Formats: sequence, C-alpha cells, structure tokens
Amino acid sequence: MDQIPEPWLRGPLPGVNTLTAPILFAFQHAREDLAKHTEGLTPEQIWSTPFGFGSTGFHIRHIARSTDRLFAYLAGRQLTAEQLEGLATEQHPGASREQLLAELDSAFAHAERVVRTLDSASLEQVRQVGRKRLPTTVIGLLTHIAEHTQHHVGQAISAAKLARAVSGNDSTGN
Repeated sequence: MDQIPEPWLRGPLPGVNTLTAPILFAFQHAREDLAKHTEGLTPEQIWSTPFGFGSTGFHIRHIARSTDRLFAYLAGRQLTAEQLEGLATEQHPGASREQLLAELDSAFAHAERVVRTLDSASLEQVRQVGRKRLPTTVIGLLTHIAEHTQHHVGQAISAAKLARAVSGNDSTGN
C-alpha cells in the first residue's frame, strides 16, 4: 500500500500565499500524526506521565490552546481571561482522545481561516507577544506557531509510545 506523502509534498495550496502555506502544512501534518499515534490509547494512557514526561493529552491540549493564544497576538490583541484560565488548566486530565483531537481541530480551523485571509503585505508588520509585549512580526509569529506545533507533536508521540510501552500495550507497531 502506498503511503500518502507528507502535507508539504502534496503540492501548492490553491489561493494560499507560498510564505504562509507552511503553517497550514504544519497543522495538517500535526492532525495526521496525532490521530495516527494516539489511535487505540486508553484514557489512562493519554493522561499518563511516564518517567515524568508530560502526558500525550497535555501536549495535544497545549498545541490547541497555545495556537489560540498566539493567534490572539497575531491579531494584535492581548490574552483574555478565558485564555489565561485555559493555560492554567492544560495539564488537567479527563478529556478523551476524541475531545482532545476535536479541540485541536477547532483551534487549527480558526487559525487556518485567519492565515488564508492574510495579506502578504502584512507579514512584516510588528506584533507584540505576552505581558512584556516582546516584539516580533506577523511572519515571525506564524513561523513560531508552526515550529511550536511540531515540537509538541513530537513530544505527544513520544509520550504515547512511552505510555504504551509502560502499560505493556504496544500492539500498534508505531
């Protein structure tokens, strides 16, 4: 069976600026990798913290919520009380795999709509991040969001593999 190539190797995205397309590729790659590597995990495995590593559930939730927070900065806004509360509860277990992946998909869908409407002339515009209002640019934020997403995808996959190995349920071959 032929394996589908990674999103960035599937060709250009119609109507999407080539400078902003990589973030959309990163989101699609994250969706696919997380769905694949979390399939069959029990709720206990999703929220386990083997050897002190962050749980798979935490990493998925963190990707979703940090994407939302970083897109607030992209829009030139500071974080809301709801976003700050979400930050404080990212490690709280309980959500199922399906709920976590739905939260991720919702955050990505919103972000994708924003990216698809960005004017390429805005990519060099200055944005401020965090309470200290540290300077960056629109393209800098987009690049960071893509990097940050992939960083936590790797951690989520590692946590999933560790959780399977520790519980003795590594029948997936992933």
